[in-house]
Amino acid sequence: MIELDQVSVVYPVKTPQSLSLQRAIYASVGGVIGQKQGQSLSYVQALNSVSFSVPDGARLAVLGHNGAGKTTLLRLISGVYPPTSGRLMISGKISALTDMTLGMEPEESGRKNIIFRLVFMGHDFKTARAALDDIIAFSDLGEFIDMPVRTYSTGMYLRLAFAIATHFQPDILILDEIIGAGDEAFQKKALARIDTLLDAARIVLFSSHDVKSVRRYCNRAIVLEHGKVIGDGDVDSMLSLYQSNPAAKNLSLTA
Repeated sequence: MIELDQVSVVYPVKTPQSLSLQRAIYASVGGVIGQKQGQSLSYVQALNSVSFSVPDGARLAVLGHNGAGKTTLLRLISGVYPPTSGRLMISGKISALTDMTLGMEPEESGRKNIIFRLVFMGHDFKTARAALDDIIAFSDLGEFIDMPVRTYSTGMYLRLAFAIATHFQPDILILDEIIGAGDEAFQKKALARIDTLLDAARIVLFSSHDVKSVRRYCNRAIVLEHGKVIGDGDVDSMLSLYQSNPAAKNLSLTA
């Protein structure tokens, strides 16, 4: 179960004189830029009084234009960001395929980064060590597993991150677009694993601009606009609401 009650997330901006910085933050997280009276501190209201619940068995699509607050919402639920105000309640073990490289150290080997990342995700060291061999085998990195990850290509780095993030079956799966990592053979293996995780997860939160994927994986959707939920209902009606929004220029209409 996931429940949000009047949850807001506010980012402070310590250099209000820099309009370029403000615009960059606005573009990346959405929301509204403001300045508190009497303070030389600007802020971005990334999520604004968001309330909804996700029961066991739900497959929820999170729709919205770039900067609407989708990524902030997913990071909030996955534990990366705390709420500034409001109440967030979660029951179940979460796996988030959004910030897969958080907790990884470029100067350390792939092997050590498996341990670091799993501990960062909340597993104990015994569990992390027991998972080493299977994760190494899935990543297909061979001898590179004992080299610093800064020496990896982008594809190798993502393969390792994906293998770690998807090793354990979660109760709640959070997915930001369908991930393409590595060469064609690895992508097929990765998609097969994602399908397995999606089928077995008790709750799925899925953010995507691709209509075909949303209809395939989800049975409910919410629409975000400037950090607020403007719609919550069945997938087709929420897609229609989103498509009617002038900001929805980046939606793929492939059906």
